[in-house]
Amino acid sequence: MKISVIIPTFRPQDYLWECLDSMRSQTFPHEDFEVILVLNGAAEPYKGQIEQYLDTHMQGMNVRFIYTEQGGVSHARNLGLDVAQGDYITFVDDDDFISPHYLELLYDKAGADTIPLCYPLAFMDGTADYEPYFIAAHYREHPEKERYDFVKARKYFSGSVYKLVRREAIGSRRFDVRFRNGEDSLFMFLISDTFRYVAFASKDAVYYRRIRRNSAVTARRSRLSIVWNEIRRDVEIVRIYCSAPSRYRMRFFLTFLLASLSAMARTVRTN
Repeated sequence: MKISVIIPTFRPQDYLWECLDSMRSQTFPHEDFEVILVLNGAAEPYKGQIEQYLDTHMQGMNVRFIYTEQGGVSHARNLGLDVAQGDYITFVDDDDFISPHYLELLYDKAGADTIPLCYPLAFMDGTADYEPYFIAAHYREHPEKERYDFVKARKYFSGSVYKLVRREAIGSRRFDVRFRNGEDSLFMFLISDTFRYVAFASKDAVYYRRIRRNSAVTARRSRLSIVWNEIRRDVEIVRIYCSAPSRYRMRFFLTFLLASLSAMARTVRTN
């Protein structure tokens, strides 16, 4: 198996079918990738709906469906990692979807020390008005034919999606379930000692980011909870870096902390 696609889902709506449809449409050989769908939290009616969809729409594909009563996206992703068989891992959120050439083009750019990156577009739920996501600024700055020091694309590592990661690079390391926000960037920092470069795939490798009101990303939280979460995460990043400073890039570590401090300052000013 070449690629494992891990999709965590919680109380999914119709957008999940669009996400799964994009898996069916992949030009990458279907026998070479698996879809691991992890439903967490409430079981019904979601479990039954998903099982019916898989039976009627995804016959002949490598699909593993897991249900867990325990909520939390980090726990769901960890369960996916525990059973993944692919040489490479990619995460896709259940309300997002990918272009038909996504897996094929990212796989062509992957390497032992190189993370392939896609072209991210964002859109408001209920519309088809696609705009470059903010991290696409990195993409515009660098030609797709070359590879670069991964620090040059730091914003791509604020989340776990948009890329392929070698399963061996992840090993036994997992998402920290103590964090409900910012767990993506913490995980990416944790495994950043295993790669050196990024390579930008063709613009045909598109990750479509859906912006939903009241999603985990956009739901309004108190200023105190946001700042406290950032502080706790930064303390954990400092702990990880200090545990093995020779393995982690100091520049990445410092820019990571500076970006976090800047985000906290904006929160204090605007909330």
